[in-house]
Amino acid sequence: QVHLEESGGGSVQAGGSLRLSCAVSGYIVGRDAMGWFRQYAGKEREGVAAIDSDGRTYYADSVRGRFIISGDSAKNTLSLQLNNLQPEDTAMYYCAAVSWVASAWALASGSYNAWGQGTQVTVSS
Repeated sequence: QVHLEESGGGSVQAGGSLRLSCAVSGYIVGRDAMGWFRQYAGKEREGVAAIDSDGRTYYADSVRGRFIISGDSAKNTLSLQLNNLQPEDTAMYYCAAVSWVASAWALASGSYNAWGQGTQVTVSS
């Protein structure tokens, strides 16, 4: 049974850090492709970071150098380390999974067919 559940969101001041986790069932961390997305109020979901079936990582330009995606195959958990957070990072964050994704589409929400419920990240200035 497929189930993804995010945790770790919260409120921090600008410059702070958070670590998001996604407990995964129905997909295999380290084998399947997975990603993190965020959604601003009234906006479409956008890709933040992804890791494909070969372990290659992808980042949106806005987060490259600040966010790090990783997976723990022993716990079947996907993580996203968020560093140097800024007010514009305030959004609902979702994890997603799919068996395989092409590199060109790794950060496209339409490439994924399993989603968690999201966890809120709020950054104050």
